[in-house]
Amino acid sequence: MTTEPRLSEGLWRELAPQALARLLRTYGSTHFDLCEDAVQEALLHAYQQWPTRFPDDPVGWLVTTARRRYVDLTRGDARRRLRETRAALLHPPMPPQAVQADDSLLVLRLCCHPDLPRSGQVALTLRAVAGLTTAQIANVYQVPETTIAQRITRAKRRVSELGTPLPPPKHADERVTAVLDVLYVMFTEAHHTTTGAPPADTDLATEAIRLTRLLLLSLSKSTEVTGLLALMLLTEARQPARVGPDGRLTPLDEQDRTLWNRELIDQGITLVRRATPGAEPGPYLLQACIAALHAEAPDTAATDWHEILALYRLLEIVTGHGNPTITLNRIVAQAMVDGNDTALAQLDALEADHPRLPRLDAVRAHLLERAGRPDAAANAYRRAIAATVNLAEQQHLRHGLRHLAGAHE
Repeated sequence: MTTEPRLSEGLWRELAPQALARLLRTYGSTHFDLCEDAVQEALLHAYQQWPTRFPDDPVGWLVTTARRRYVDLTRGDARRRLRETRAALLHPPMPPQAVQADDSLLVLRLCCHPDLPRSGQVALTLRAVAGLTTAQIANVYQVPETTIAQRITRAKRRVSELGTPLPPPKHADERVTAVLDVLYVMFTEAHHTTTGAPPADTDLATEAIRLTRLLLLSLSKSTEVTGLLALMLLTEARQPARVGPDGRLTPLDEQDRTLWNRELIDQGITLVRRATPGAEPGPYLLQACIAALHAEAPDTAATDWHEILALYRLLEIVTGHGNPTITLNRIVAQAMVDGNDTALAQLDALEADHPRLPRLDAVRAHLLERAGRPDAAANAYRRAIAATVNLAEQQHLRHGLRHLAGAHE
């Protein structure tokens, strides 16, 4: 044991799915619930003990503790307890160098089993792999917390009924679409936390990027995996400029681009250039191309908005016009090309179909202000503030409202 307290939220998120994978290998996915409960209790013990005595093999420590707790959880049946104890003894903790680097991805693929509905896949994975709370997942999807809790419960039950072993690494491309969707939601939540505080979750963003890098190692020719990693890197590169010293969200056109991480931008653009020649346009690669155009532009005025608008239109086609957030982003680009009035008319049509769409009123306030309609803009700002829980975005919207009022006094 070492006394170095190398503890962070990111560490817990990285270790938990690895420990869960080891237990599932031993006891099978038919005991998914018990394995997860055992790992959670082991994490609690680690949280209490590791600040003063950090283990040399943290995964092994968690697995050993979780196996003991698992046996305790099943002790009601003496024969089963004996069987599980013997099974645990047959699987001693592996040395650190023997831990498979893709254990987190194995659990991710298990949670994304095709026999689960997509809503269940995403909810279970965000809970078991990303470590998001039920409240966070509910906020991401704008549904009641009880709904997400039910989805997770049903998904766990279905995984137990299936009794499916962890998919081996040779099937790396299995369920990749669902896996990419989950990683994207992880990263989106990290950059715009729906619980409000903190405004961004750096550890969760780091974990999403780590898992996507691991996935690309096994799927190096996948343009969509490459596109998602590029999108994450290009977005993460802007993080140092996204929130100002006053805690206010800084929109893209106001950001100090000298603060952007050029190393991440170079990595992201390299990935985009590697993936695009001859590639069939997928949603993640298209979004990465848009992010690359923003990253390459020296300022908002020099940005190639016509190309960005064309890419958003293609993105709408590829996604079947079923993603209102993509349409909202396309309308923002359309305002830069065709003017505010055209964009506002399309915003009205979007709101008719999606009246509670996040950020819609914030975009409306910005467009109305630029169109010279201060009263309507102020009302849109107030609605946007009332609907926003992210603290940095609230600060930005309040600043916009104050600026608007001061400019028209």
